[in-house]
Order: sequence, then structure tokens, then C-alpha cells
Amino acid sequence: MKQKEIRIVLISDNHLLKDCISVIRNMYPDADYFFHCGDSEMPRYMLDGYACVQGNNDFYGEFPLHLVLHIGERNFLLTHGHRDMMYGRYDMLAKKAQKLGCDTVCFGHTHRYFDETVEGVRLLNPGSIWHNRDGSEPSYMLLRLNGKELTAERKTYKVNT
Repeated sequence: MKQKEIRIVLISDNHLLKDCISVIRNMYPDADYFFHCGDSEMPRYMLDGYACVQGNNDFYGEFPLHLVLHIGERNFLLTHGHRDMMYGRYDMLAKKAQKLGCDTVCFGHTHRYFDETVEGVRLLNPGSIWHNRDGSEPSYMLLRLNGKELTAERKTYKVNT
């Protein structure tokens, strides 16, 4: 019997852009999980339905610095990344994940889309759903998990101004 595909929507760094939270949730009514990698600058009640972590601009104190989530055949580390890497040292994120028994890291902070495997750990950054620093359009990720296989698709978010 084939396993059901697990769908995860991954966003980060909306910096008070409120509409995207519900718009994304409504775009994917069949998604199994919604992850937010920090810097929402919003209180917990406004992020209902999302697993969230604290970013360097989140001052409510309602979110943990990181979460370890066991989903399907993968172990995810959800973090903002501002305390877990310095100067683009992605190996630091990989080492933290390994220490916590995780094979995948979902992070934000850089406002740049990133999908690479470092030291055997898949590192995923959806970029910013508000403003990417590399000049690309605001973005998020749609993850599909089938057994151990994980695919990530970059999605563009059109900001309504």
C-alpha cells in the first residue's frame, strides 16, 4: 500500500505582513502542516495553525527558539537561524540538526531562498514572504514528503500593496 503524501507549507520573515498568513492557509486547505520560521512580529493567536519559532525581531516571547518535529520518516528542525549560523556558515545549522537527531532544517533570517544538502542534512529556507534581499520576488516553499523522499518547490507570493 502506497503511503499518503504529506504536504508542508513553509514560510518565513513576513515582518508584520498579516494577510499572507491566512491567504497561504486558504491556498492550501489540504496541507498537513504549516511551518513559520520566525520574524512574523505577530502574537501567537494571529498565527493559528502554524508551527512557529522565534526570530530575532519577534518580541512577544511566545515562541520557542527551535522545534524538533517528527513527521513521517523525517525529523525536522524548525529554527529562525539567527542563533544557529554566523556569516553564512550553513555547516553550523547542519551540526545543530545532527546533534538533535534531525535530517532536515527549515530556517529563515537571510531573506534568501536556499535548498541544499550540507553534511548530509537538507537545509531549506523559503526566503521571505515579504521581501527577499537578493531582489527576487517574495517566496515560500511547498514541501512534499513521500516516505523518506522530500521534494521542495519554490513558490512566489504576490504581495498586495
